[in-house]
Amino acid sequence: MPKTDNVGPIKILIVGGGSSHDFEKWYKEADKNTLSKDGLADVIYTENVDSISYYLRDRDVLYLTNNQPIDDDRTRRDIMAFANKGKGLILGHAALWYNWKDWPEYNQILVSGGSRGHDRYGEFKVEVVNEKHPVTRGVPKNFSLKDELYYFNVDPIGPGIEVLAAASSESSGTFPSVFIVKHASSRIVGIALGHDEASHELEAYQTILTNAFMWAAKREMP
Repeated sequence: MPKTDNVGPIKILIVGGGSSHDFEKWYKEADKNTLSKDGLADVIYTENVDSISYYLRDRDVLYLTNNQPIDDDRTRRDIMAFANKGKGLILGHAALWYNWKDWPEYNQILVSGGSRGHDRYGEFKVEVVNEKHPVTRGVPKNFSLKDELYYFNVDPIGPGIEVLAAASSESSGTFPSVFIVKHASSRIVGIALGHDEASHELEAYQTILTNAFMWAAKREMP
């Protein structure tokens, strides 16, 4: 595991909650444990979206995993401002969906696209297409897992993405699985994997997750 440098643990806020996923088990527990190893991060988890603005005051990276609504205009503005200040964002699995029709700026500006469908839960292949990026350092070139293969499509008027790893199945084709959003100020990583234990307990996923937070927080990596 990469170690923190002398500025202390990365301060992370994980936001979960919503439908079709066990957010508490796989994000509050599993991912928090992965990110807390060796003192890498100080992690706060919440499903109370009204608390996001309060917690963001001293966080380095915001980890959105939720598909529950974020209705409050001030909270939405604060998330956008967090990115504009150069803070890091990790967008996990359910947060890469087109969840909020009344907040199109989220998918256009922060995600640069989104998913409206996925394969039925099952096994598929993931290929790292950029082995030189810090987020994919130490990740196997090819691996397989059971998950929901998200049909992520890029928004043509968004900032664009850089694909680091792609997921593919014979029935549906190939889609971005791990990618960088080319935001003007923030380091943003999208991770489409993450439905259940087949992702969260997989070493490749844990390495991607840890690397993503190190990179998003602008920490030195070995």
